[in-house]
Amino acid sequence: MKEKESQILIETTLGNIKIKLYDDTPRHRDNILELAGKGFYDGTLFHRIIKEFMIQGGDPDSKNAPAGKSLGSGDAGYTLPAEIVSAHYHKRGALAAARLSDQVNPKKDSSGCQFYIVTGKVYKPAALNKLEQSINMGRENVVFEQLVNKKIDTIKEYRLARNQKGLMALQEELIEQAKQIVATEQPFKFTPEQTEAYTTVGGAPFLDNEYTVYGEVIEGLEIIDAIEKVKTDGRDRPIEDINMKVSVL
Repeated sequence: MKEKESQILIETTLGNIKIKLYDDTPRHRDNILELAGKGFYDGTLFHRIIKEFMIQGGDPDSKNAPAGKSLGSGDAGYTLPAEIVSAHYHKRGALAAARLSDQVNPKKDSSGCQFYIVTGKVYKPAALNKLEQSINMGRENVVFEQLVNKKIDTIKEYRLARNQKGLMALQEELIEQAKQIVATEQPFKFTPEQTEAYTTVGGAPFLDNEYTVYGEVIEGLEIIDAIEKVKTDGRDRPIEDINMKVSVL
């Protein structure tokens, strides 16, 4: 017999949002169930809202935060290993884990508590095709940076010796190596399901495979739309607080 699907309820000052959690992202599922079960989120805010993108919450520092205070740095004291599943993508209503940037977090570890819900926007097919091309070019840049790191000692030697010719030759060599490596890989392409979602209900496709998506809204999409429309300050914090209470269903 199939086990009951895990769900949480986010009660807000603008209405309720029901979310189902994915079983193939078990660490993230179990983590938010545990936090919600002990009332961790109760009294926190949706502290960051960007129109046609997402609404973010879960910062413990947002509890009773005075107006104008910068939020978003609070955490649970730990991170979670990424559970990036290609079948889960950033369609409208997707629940995903916030995290620090790749520069300081190359493994894409998730925040132990902060999350966001995608609002996004609807894309035209041509725009999705252009985004695919951009993502594939970005893969070359990632491989190039990896190759550079492997040659960092040589690069330092060339710089100390003011060997500009050597640096340029090495750069061209690494660029060509990166192209060859990426050429052996399957190019990135949105699946038919992703294309259907992004060209109808919308989302944030540029985040796919970069952040852990571990659930989706099953009731209350109109509430995330209402939250997205509120007025915000220069730090994307709502002028009027949007409190939440998160419970396990």
